[in-house]
Amino acid sequence: MLTPDPPIAVQTAAARLVPATPIRRGSLSERYVKCGKPGCSCATDDKARHGPYFSWTRQVNGTTQSRFLTPEQADIVRQQIDAGHGFRADVEAFWDACEVWADEQLPGRTKQTAEAVEKKGSRRAFKERSAARSSA
Repeated sequence: MLTPDPPIAVQTAAARLVPATPIRRGSLSERYVKCGKPGCSCATDDKARHGPYFSWTRQVNGTTQSRFLTPEQADIVRQQIDAGHGFRADVEAFWDACEVWADEQLPGRTKQTAEAVEKKGSRRAFKERSAARSSA
């Protein structure tokens, strides 16, 4: 079966995925810390903490990895993480558009939405029994 040209919704969603941009997964944290030295002003004044210190954290093969960043690097990584969130949303939009397109190719399909389909449930595989009675 020949596949017709993709609908406009699929073409539009695909076009958003095409321009490659640097993206990242993970999160960026900004921290202000106390150093612990008794003579330092951060020990007595909460507003005199040291920082900001930036760290980028992500999961790799089930383990958490972090990297400290300079403020300049943090600005770039923040933009890359935001671009990654946008990419993930674009991929979901592409999936949704392709699934609608795939549904349109099913022969004999009806135009029912998921909400319009009545759920009836399934029958029990066995009949429940009452507790055994004594013969006394």
